[in-house]
Amino acid sequence: QSGLGRRTFLNTLCEREVIPPPEAPNPETANIADPMRFDTYEVNIEEDGTRISMTVIDTPGFGDGLDNTECFKQLQDYIEAQFDEVLVEESRIKRNRRYRDHRIHTLIYFITPTGHSLRELDIELIKRLGEYVNIIPVIGRADSLTVEELATFKQNVMRDIDYYKLPMYNFCWDESDTEALKENRDIMDYTPFSVVTCDEVLDNEFGAVRVRRYPWGSIEIDDEGQCDFALLRYILLNSHIADLINYTEDVLYENYRTKKLEVGGFGEGEGEGDEENDEDEEVQGAKN
Repeated sequence: QSGLGRRTFLNTLCEREVIPPPEAPNPETANIADPMRFDTYEVNIEEDGTRISMTVIDTPGFGDGLDNTECFKQLQDYIEAQFDEVLVEESRIKRNRRYRDHRIHTLIYFITPTGHSLRELDIELIKRLGEYVNIIPVIGRADSLTVEELATFKQNVMRDIDYYKLPMYNFCWDESDTEALKENRDIMDYTPFSVVTCDEVLDNEFGAVRVRRYPWGSIEIDDEGQCDFALLRYILLNSHIADLINYTEDVLYENYRTKKLEVGGFGEGEGEGDEENDEDEEVQGAKN
């Protein structure tokens, strides 16, 4: 939903401007909600000596209308389409050597900081998409709540997740690694993650510090005592990259693949033409 800090979160996460500032709205149409769209950004960063290439997909317009039924369908269709591409590729006799896997490994879902509980919109989306993608809940604009309000809100959100049996990403899904299991249980205690994003970088005696300024002071966003941003960034870009990918491939995709094949899979001949096109492209590329 607009106004929850997705743009500044992604820019802060990647430590650069990934999503540019939005254009000023037209006053004559400012009261009309824009339809949801898919904005894709390719990002290359280096984290602790490891080069990471990732695709970031933003969905401005989601949750802004009165009826978001079509948004749910578009999101589900988009995620399923990436699974279908892999299923087609696996079914080919001759694989495409240039094929690139576009499956979505993480959905960072921003929860409005109402201070109460999950909204119907939140519950419906998580129910519909949780079996296709790893959903990690994040409280946007967490600085709008006091420390006590934030703690209560987190408890209420987790209570709703348990009550409605919402399929969030389970950090403890792999119980074979007992050492990592303890760390993952500790991480679960922070869910949903409270996020405050950076709007200024200050220099002090310890170096550059990323902060969000207010009239009464500032918040150091990388201080885990003030918000969960640093922990979430470490999870997404360091400690749990492999876990998120493995869960997508070994659990979510395999469940989807099984259901798809049980109901007949793809129609006759689907994917065969793609093989021929790939071969034609290879020949053409060799000629060039």
